[in-house]
Amino acid sequence: MDQFAQANSAAPRPAPATGPGLIWGIDFHPEGRRDVENCSSPHQGVVRWLHLNLADHGTRLWIANTEELPPAAREVLLSQDVHQRALVDRETVACVLHDFERDFDVRDTGRVGAVRVALTSKLIVTARVHPIGSADIAKRRLTESEAIDGPARALDLMVSAILENIGRVIGGISAEVQAAEDALVEERLPPSGRRLLEIRRRLAQLHRLLEGMQGVFRRLETDHDLPPEILPTVEKLSQRVQGVDGDTLSVQGQLRQLRDELNLQSNQRINQNLYLLSVMTALLLPTTLVTGIFGMNTGDLPLRGHGGTLVATLISTGAALATYLFLKKQGFFR
Repeated sequence: MDQFAQANSAAPRPAPATGPGLIWGIDFHPEGRRDVENCSSPHQGVVRWLHLNLADHGTRLWIANTEELPPAAREVLLSQDVHQRALVDRETVACVLHDFERDFDVRDTGRVGAVRVALTSKLIVTARVHPIGSADIAKRRLTESEAIDGPARALDLMVSAILENIGRVIGGISAEVQAAEDALVEERLPPSGRRLLEIRRRLAQLHRLLEGMQGVFRRLETDHDLPPEILPTVEKLSQRVQGVDGDTLSVQGQLRQLRDELNLQSNQRINQNLYLLSVMTALLLPTTLVTGIFGMNTGDLPLRGHGGTLVATLISTGAALATYLFLKKQGFFR
């Protein structure tokens, strides 16, 4: 028995159950803030903000079992649906918003990801599957100076971070379009048509993202169950999203004008080349006729004697010169 007990004690014990994939968490209270290491620990302040990794199985288990969120909000956080949408369940607001994903060494990957947000009076939960740029911006602001006293302020901060991240992308695209316009005016090499097509596709992606976000806030504005303290924030954010979308449409207009100008210049070059080709054809047509006549292998062909080649050359040159003078008189040479 002792040997059996000894063997049992030496056997490896099963690993404890893993907790949720907490990326960062902060408790806010009037005296300051405190980092959260365990999602299930007692609240140390007025409001708790948890940013979770949905790719972690422990996160999904914690969300499914927590009693701090109503079932409808848990469904939004755990849903596989990535479309932008919003839900109001009594005092809880939950929504899915889009932002651009990032990698460890690439700030803007061009891939659109979803951040899921659940807001209650005491708990703010944001969750994502892949890293997104706005979460880093929000964490930096919270670490430096921002303080959260309720769900309205948290929603304002999160959406502002998303718009800052999107605005950074729009600013980069706008600078590239302006540089292309300068290159066109200064007769330097403008971007290729393929690159302009990529910019156009990216702007369309941004417009769809912002248009979907506007739809989320419009639905929240018209929801009679929305908590009154959140309504002013939702109205303000709706206007801000509309303003950023206006910037996107403005850059789209600049790109459209640039593409039109490039197409116009391309058509002008093609027309000029066709014009030169037509003139050269007209000038060489009489010469071709003369050389064709003297090249025929028929009887009684003139200028067979000495100096015939020189005479034929002079006739060809004179015919070309006469054609040139005629075309010039008719205004074909500008």
